[in-house]
Amino acid sequence: MYELIKQDGLAKRGRLHTVHGVVETPVFMNVGTAAAIKGAVSTDDLRGIKTQIELSNTYHLHVRPGDEVVRKLGGLHRFMAWDKPILTDSGGFQVFSLAGLRRIKEEGVYFNSHIDGRKIFMGPEESMQIQSNLASTIAMAFDECPSSVADREYMERSVARTARWLNRCKKEMDRLNSLPDTINRHQMLFGINQGGVYEDIRIRHAQEITELNLDGYAVGGLAVGESHEEMYRILEAVVPYLPTAKPTYLMGVGTPANILEAVDRGVDFFDCVYPSRNGRHGHVYTNQGKLNLFNAKYELDERPVEEGCQCPACRTYSRAYIRHLLKAKEMLGMRLCVLHNLYFYNTMMEEIREAIEEGRYREYKAKKLSGMA
Repeated sequence: MYELIKQDGLAKRGRLHTVHGVVETPVFMNVGTAAAIKGAVSTDDLRGIKTQIELSNTYHLHVRPGDEVVRKLGGLHRFMAWDKPILTDSGGFQVFSLAGLRRIKEEGVYFNSHIDGRKIFMGPEESMQIQSNLASTIAMAFDECPSSVADREYMERSVARTARWLNRCKKEMDRLNSLPDTINRHQMLFGINQGGVYEDIRIRHAQEITELNLDGYAVGGLAVGESHEEMYRILEAVVPYLPTAKPTYLMGVGTPANILEAVDRGVDFFDCVYPSRNGRHGHVYTNQGKLNLFNAKYELDERPVEEGCQCPACRTYSRAYIRHLLKAKEMLGMRLCVLHNLYFYNTMMEEIREAIEEGRYREYKAKKLSGMA
């Protein structure tokens, strides 16, 4: 159940109650594709850096180690020793990203595994079954994520198919949640809005999926090649047609600036690989912008990554030491950067929630953006 606590303009301060605990929103979901955050980050680490909810990848876990394996081991929470909420994506984005390895049909998608080349079929029912085996808190509906530059005719067909698939997902999820041997019989289902950069297609699809009264609604198919301005335009057009009294999730986004702008347009769930991926390459986020710790100017810099930061890296280590670790290819350097970046994101979301509660979100956003410029 989603509880809308406060609105400041379109910015929402909410609370999602789940079987695995409460999620305070707006929230950034820390991405653990294969049931782990890349960069040697443990679930104990996640608790220490204020992570509320973790996101794992249905397709990758289906391929390895196999969702049946995870089910036999008690579900994803027990498997990875994490007792807070988990969202699993549906595998739909892999339809987009593995374009050279797939065929899309009405019944679903035929893949070749990117690991061993074996043939895989995934449709709405299969995606729900895999996610039920994983026993995540929130399952995402199976959709097609078409290219943002797809022509109108293709986009119309694609979105119509995604709408039909969503109905099949809901029916299968209801069936799975009714079975006595299902690990998480309270699994939630979020639908996904598609339509590329076509406002009218987006709005029509949003109106259609809202009628299903799902647990939450995502905006997919953005941050895949269109400009930031186009993304904000689509959010401004489509978010008002999604229910305010349900979570609104912008998939795969993004930079701190993207998040700040999207919150201002009514979005309250986010995920992105940026903080962990950038951290593994020595790029760290601060309130004064992003730093590249490989740069020679940090060789003798005894300051922490950011003054006043309480992350595990900044409490103990200097920029100079972390730079040395990165240059020496020591895993600790990568790990400290990832921990700092995730802590930065999670802390920013805390600040966003507080600003909305106090009715000063626009002021907070402007100050944050000017500091990071």
